[in-house]
Amino acid sequence: MKKFRAKLAQILMGGMVCSSVFAAVPNDQQLFDKLNAPEQWHNVMHDSGTKDWNEHWFVDGTKNTLSNSARGMTFTTGSVEMDPAHHGVLWTKQSFAGDIKIEYDYTRLDTEHKWVNILYIQATGVGTKPYLEDISRWSALRAIPKMKTYFNHMNLLHISYAAFGAKDVGVDADYVRARRYPLSPGGTFFSDTKVAGDYHATGLFVPNEKYHVTVIKKGHHLLMEFKNEQRSRLFSWDTSQYPLVSHGRIGLRQMWRKSVIYKDFKVSILAQQ
Repeated sequence: MKKFRAKLAQILMGGMVCSSVFAAVPNDQQLFDKLNAPEQWHNVMHDSGTKDWNEHWFVDGTKNTLSNSARGMTFTTGSVEMDPAHHGVLWTKQSFAGDIKIEYDYTRLDTEHKWVNILYIQATGVGTKPYLEDISRWSALRAIPKMKTYFNHMNLLHISYAAFGAKDVGVDADYVRARRYPLSPGGTFFSDTKVAGDYHATGLFVPNEKYHVTVIKKGHHLLMEFKNEQRSRLFSWDTSQYPLVSHGRIGLRQMWRKSVIYKDFKVSILAQQ
């Protein structure tokens, strides 16, 4: 078990010691500000989080709890570490094509600085049976949401955030990382799916502190901003080394023992595409 935990930590951190650290440069901020102009976008989904989550979402995994209140939609995964059955993924019922903007308020409730939250962007199946393009048609294969089912058989962009390794080493030991699925045959997940540009020790993702999240995918530009009254940070990646992700569903993945409130989840498309 100790060896397994060590290996999993290596996979999650992706060789943290050897990886490069990239900071968003002023040009990234200028690009984000330009792309984020509200008049450019047309909203196509809005879930306040205060009403029945079933209206907008379906879920992978059976160990999760989901509830709605005035605070938003609370998503809590299972409590058993190292058991993939205790992961969970929420998927939008809608699919979204082209350039998109995703926004939501994020409040982390768990206080263990371990494991990972993931945003999946425009996910489809790879298209070979049984992994059809429409991922809702093979939900049964994800009743136990093993991560390898996703990175081997889905086409998507992935952002890890509020992400930590296997040992609780404090809130400042987090990382943010982008990945591109699927993994090529014979490849290694933690190195071959990684998009260049890791961020470490951001100091964000403080429990019980609400952040407004804005993610923009414009062509091969991928940008993610976390912002509240106390902190603001922009992350950016160039995905041009991979084929363009063009359409699909949005997913919210939480590993075991994660609990988050999501509120005012919105997806918008460019007014002119």
